[in-house]
Amino acid sequence: MSEGSSETKEAIRARHRERRAAADPGRRDEAGNALAVHGSAWAETLTGGTPSTFCAYLGVVPEPPTLPLLQALHQQGHSVLLPVCEPGRRLSWANWTPAVEFVRSRFAPVLEPAGPRLDLEVMATVSALFIPATAVDRSGNRIGQGGGYYDVLLAALAAEGLEIPVAAIVFDSELLPPGSIPAEAFDRRVPAALTPSGFVPLAARS
Repeated sequence: MSEGSSETKEAIRARHRERRAAADPGRRDEAGNALAVHGSAWAETLTGGTPSTFCAYLGVVPEPPTLPLLQALHQQGHSVLLPVCEPGRRLSWANWTPAVEFVRSRFAPVLEPAGPRLDLEVMATVSALFIPATAVDRSGNRIGQGGGYYDVLLAALAAEGLEIPVAAIVFDSELLPPGSIPAEAFDRRVPAALTPSGFVPLAARS
C-alpha cells in the first residue's frame, strides 16, 4: 500500500460515489463545462492547434460530465475515440462524433459507441488519454470504477513503450492528499488530473 493510506479503496470509492449521487445537477453541469474548457486547453498545449486524436470516455450521471469535453475536442478538429469493453478487461476503441449511436456494453454497465473497433495499435496515433476515476491522490494513485480496464490498458501501453500523456477526470473534492489511496502491485499511477478547477500535474511514479 502507498504511504499514509489507511482507508481501503472500496471504502474510498463508496464514499465518493455516495457524494456524487447527492450532487446538485446544476453544479454537475457547471463542472462539465469547466472540464471542457480546461481539457481542451490542455489538448491545445499538446498539439499546438494541429488536429490530432484523443481518447476519452462518456461520463454520465453521477460521474463528472464529459460530453462538453468531447464536443470541444471535436470542434477543435480533433478525432475522438471512446472505449469499448472487451473480454479479459481489454479495451478497444471506436470513433465518436456528435451523431454517433450508443449501445449498451456487453461486459460493463456503460454505454459504448457503435461502429468499427480499433485495437491497441491505434495508440501510436493518440496525443493523450482522458480516463475515468472515482478519486485520485497527489501521488498519482487512482481509484477507478472497479473493473480494472484502465489498469490493464496503462500496463499494456508501458509494455509497448508508449508514453502517452494521461489525465484522470475527477471532481475537485476527489483530488486527495498524497498517499491517501492504497496502491497495489497491479495499479498504475497517473501523471495528471483534470478537475473543474483546472489541469493538475501529479507526482506519479510507475
